[in-house]
Amino acid sequence: MSGTDKVAIITGGSGGIGRATAITLLRNGWSVAIGGRRADALEETFALAGADGARGLAVPGDLSTPEGCANLFAKTRERFGGVDLLFNNAGMFTPGVPFEDLTPDQWQAALNINLSSFFYCSQEAFRAFKSQDPMGGRIINNGSISAHAPRPNSAPYTSTKHAITGLTKTCSLDGRKYNIAVGQIDIGNAATDMTKKMAKGVPQADGSTKPEPTMDVQHIADAIVHMASLPLDANIQFMTIMATKMPFVGRG
Repeated sequence: MSGTDKVAIITGGSGGIGRATAITLLRNGWSVAIGGRRADALEETFALAGADGARGLAVPGDLSTPEGCANLFAKTRERFGGVDLLFNNAGMFTPGVPFEDLTPDQWQAALNINLSSFFYCSQEAFRAFKSQDPMGGRIINNGSISAHAPRPNSAPYTSTKHAITGLTKTCSLDGRKYNIAVGQIDIGNAATDMTKKMAKGVPQADGSTKPEPTMDVQHIADAIVHMASLPLDANIQFMTIMATKMPFVGRG
């Protein structure tokens, strides 16, 4: 473990990319607060981190609301005194049904967690970073390959991920005067519970269904830790990390 006095907040830390990133940051000496709906799953993340989990804080709550995001930041600052990093990671898929069959509730649910939670948490991060001495901090947004190209029947998810790119750019611009660095990691086909079905086959642009390769989620966690470890006068604005042979580059 390398020593550090840095503090990270991760949304959606109960599994997948969020859990792997939390554990990797802890093993690199960070203190980490994670937010999400399920208290038991959040606590499990820290149990999996072993002794390093003692520097963890689980804050259950609804991150699709401004109140839930404000509480996550308040509890973190109360416990650790400040914040150095926000990794906006919470997200959800919607059912892969034809566009015309999506319901307003499905559309709104995707917007609430995939976009609004990023906005609310980024606002809280700006407020925290501005008030600290020295002033500043870093935000990393979990975009997606879908921020560049959609999958079939994915309008809500793809729309939110395109919007995250706009949020990343505007926050990067607006954060300059406060020494806030904002970047985005666009991830393709990480091996998590959410992507298990890819081994059996997922819809392709040509109407077929084919299995797709995935990559170890640890590679994503390591990439995020690299982004987070840069000094604030350096920033990886956008990073794409993907399974090498997934159908993204080229025509499907």
